[in-house]
Amino acid sequence: MANILVVDDELGIRDLLSEILNDEGHSVDLAENATQARAARAGTRYDLVLLDIWMPDTDGVSLLKEWATAGLLTMPVIMMSGHATIDTAVEATRIGAFSFLEKPITLQKLLKAVEQGLARNVAHPVAAVQPPAAEPATNPGYAPLPAMSAVLTGADAGPHSHQDFDLNRPLREARDDFEKAYFEFHLKREGGSMTRVAEKTGLERTHLYRKLRQLGVDLGRKRG
Repeated sequence: MANILVVDDELGIRDLLSEILNDEGHSVDLAENATQARAARAGTRYDLVLLDIWMPDTDGVSLLKEWATAGLLTMPVIMMSGHATIDTAVEATRIGAFSFLEKPITLQKLLKAVEQGLARNVAHPVAAVQPPAAEPATNPGYAPLPAMSAVLTGADAGPHSHQDFDLNRPLREARDDFEKAYFEFHLKREGGSMTRVAEKTGLERTHLYRKLRQLGVDLGRKRG
């Protein structure tokens, strides 16, 4: 688990990023302007900062430069903006920003940038973020049939063999049992992260929550 600071003057973006990062198991603090960000940085050593460029009091690039000058730029900083020019992004990188995300920020780009930023944080490596990085190489894409095989042989919860699926019954009942085992497998493999399960299975999160409740999956235990 990493300590992450999100600095953005838009409430909706702060809430969205906080929800996603909390779901990934991180501890997230929020700041809506540079003043709050300074206070948060003064009291906490963060593993990563997501910093908006355009803010009402002090812009993100100026705050980044301020931290760099004061020797406080000890963590990777990912800049965010929907209107920044290439020159602005280059300037932020020159000052010491780790990377730049253009708004609207997609889930895949956010998680990848955060994962890479934490991996580069040599002073405070975050072991909890490292294992998922290797999974795309060994399990690229989404393949329904191999996933079914994994459910039958690898999950602690749910069926462990084909014999546990009673096929001599209505299709809907048999399908519900398989789907429950399927989602329990993915929840276990993704460490209970609803964000990653939604991405892996191709379901929108609201639909996924509804489906898991319908199948009787213990959400409280799975989410951790």
